[in-house]
Amino acid sequence: MKKLALLLVVLSGLATTAQEYRPYYNNHELRFNMGRFLATTAVEGSYEYYFTPDTSIGGTVFFNGDGLERTGNFGIGPNLRAYFGYNPKSGIFAEAFGLYYTGETDITNNLGTRNNDYSTIALGLGLGRKWSTFGQKLTMEIYAGLGRNVNQQEFQDALMYRAGLSLGFRF
Repeated sequence: MKKLALLLVVLSGLATTAQEYRPYYNNHELRFNMGRFLATTAVEGSYEYYFTPDTSIGGTVFFNGDGLERTGNFGIGPNLRAYFGYNPKSGIFAEAFGLYYTGETDITNNLGTRNNDYSTIALGLGLGRKWSTFGQKLTMEIYAGLGRNVNQQEFQDALMYRAGLSLGFRF
C-alpha cells in the first residue's frame, strides 16, 4: 500500500507543472486606433506578436487624407515593447519605435506659396498602458510617444509625436 501511495505521489508530481503565466495562446493581436480616428480622421491599424508574455514586436500602418497634418498622410513602422506588471501581455509598457512617413507642407514667402512633399524616418520612445479581458481576447490601450526625425528637411519639425487610444482583438 505504501508503494502504491508513493507511486501516485510521484506520478502526480510529473503531471503537474508550476507556471508563472497561463500557457501561451492568443499570441497575435490586431488593433485599431480609435483615438486618432476620432481626432484627425486618420485610419491607423497595428499588429503585435508576443514572443514572450512580457515582450512583443509589432508594426503600424496609417493613412490620412490630409497630407498637411503633422505626421503626414502615410506611415509605416515597427515597434518593440516590454511589458511591466503581474498580468501577461498587459499592464504598463515601454516601446521603441521607428516610423517612415510621407506628407506635404505649404511654405509662404515673398515669392508666393510653395508646396513641399517630403518623406522621412523617425526613431522614438513611448509609454502606455494596456488592459485585457480575463480570456485575453479583447484589449484596450492608451499610449504616447515622441520621436526625432532622422533626415528632416529645413521646413520640417525635428520632433514628431505618436499617440492613441486603441481597441484590439487577440487570436
